[in-house]
Amino acid sequence: MKFKSEFLNEIKERGFIYQDVDIKELDNIMSNKKISGYIGFDVTSDSLHIGSLIQLMLLHWLDFYGHQSIALVGGGTTLIGDPSGKDQTRKILSKSDIDKNISNIKQTFSSFINLNDNSLIINNYDWLSDLNYIDFLRKFGSKITLNKMLTFDSVKSRLDREQPLTILEFNYMLLQAYDFVYLNKNFDCILQMGGSDQWGNILSGVDLIKKINKNDAFGITSPLITNSDGSKMGKTTDGAIWLNKNKISTLDFFQFWRNVNDDDVSKFLYLFTKLPISEIQKLSMLRDQEINEAKKILAFEVTKIVRGKEEADEAIEIAENIFNSKIIDERLPNISEHKFNLVNENFSILDAIEKLKLVKSRSEIKRLIKSDGVKVNDELYKNNSLSLKDYSELKELKITIGKKKIGILKIL
Repeated sequence: MKFKSEFLNEIKERGFIYQDVDIKELDNIMSNKKISGYIGFDVTSDSLHIGSLIQLMLLHWLDFYGHQSIALVGGGTTLIGDPSGKDQTRKILSKSDIDKNISNIKQTFSSFINLNDNSLIINNYDWLSDLNYIDFLRKFGSKITLNKMLTFDSVKSRLDREQPLTILEFNYMLLQAYDFVYLNKNFDCILQMGGSDQWGNILSGVDLIKKINKNDAFGITSPLITNSDGSKMGKTTDGAIWLNKNKISTLDFFQFWRNVNDDDVSKFLYLFTKLPISEIQKLSMLRDQEINEAKKILAFEVTKIVRGKEEADEAIEIAENIFNSKIIDERLPNISEHKFNLVNENFSILDAIEKLKLVKSRSEIKRLIKSDGVKVNDELYKNNSLSLKDYSELKELKITIGKKKIGILKIL
């Protein structure tokens, strides 16, 4: 299906559309005038991770084609917690914790949408905090039936697994629907987008707008993005891949994309870069060793969007130095230790890796050593005593964990 709207064509070709509410009528409207659309973001952490990247890219393309993108941060709804896709009740955060999280993630949005033009960041605490609960239930609670809410996957799957669903969380769906009503009334927002786990919430908002505001509203969900092995996008053995630099270095962020599975490269180029479709089609044809070039481009383009071109240039330069030219780059994480401590075995390989913050725990470091996951100066570390005494005459050591993490130990 070919759309008249440039925005809808773009996101369809790139694989963003999974479900929709009356997309044909939305296409008619968008081909004739600029609209306002929004996506809600959880603020349970002080950084978004790459699981939010598909939603950020949707906002980017909406903004790119001249429409108004609204990044709605859930300062109010995070006080409750979204039950969608969760097996248990979320930890309830304080208002001050949520405000700190919002402050930290605001900068991320500026990498995707033009906040100096007409796109916005809005906090739903601004209106949810003023609600009179009795009035709210009388006006809106009567418009959404319990029968319908129980059919939505976000609720049904939780109950089917016999996991508890609190009244607090159950209210989340009603509040999110109200967010859409509020944005429709006050910002003329007619489109809500989100992941497929938000489908029930979006339908509730569309339905509520028709009943309360007497307006038409629309929804689009994106597919759940998984790796080719079926694992959840953005989750690794070391934890989430964060967007904020203070949570994960730009080099490690770059290397995550540089080392994705071959089968994921094409899909990720479409979803997470701004490269023209024609160029992605050519890169998607690469096979075997040539696909490494496509991976480098993927890693550079995603890093450029999230961290900026200067950071992306630096990351690719450091990666080239350490992996291809075998140059020890001074910009890598590094620590210093006196030769005396290595000779007397007061400072082990465990201490070095722990201080370099390359691995979370000492038990995990031991496991990696046993499974040949640690190298010192590009050779497998095999010493059962965990000593660095044999390296004490050197000036510096390059310590490598797996394929991606590298740190430098300088010997004084």
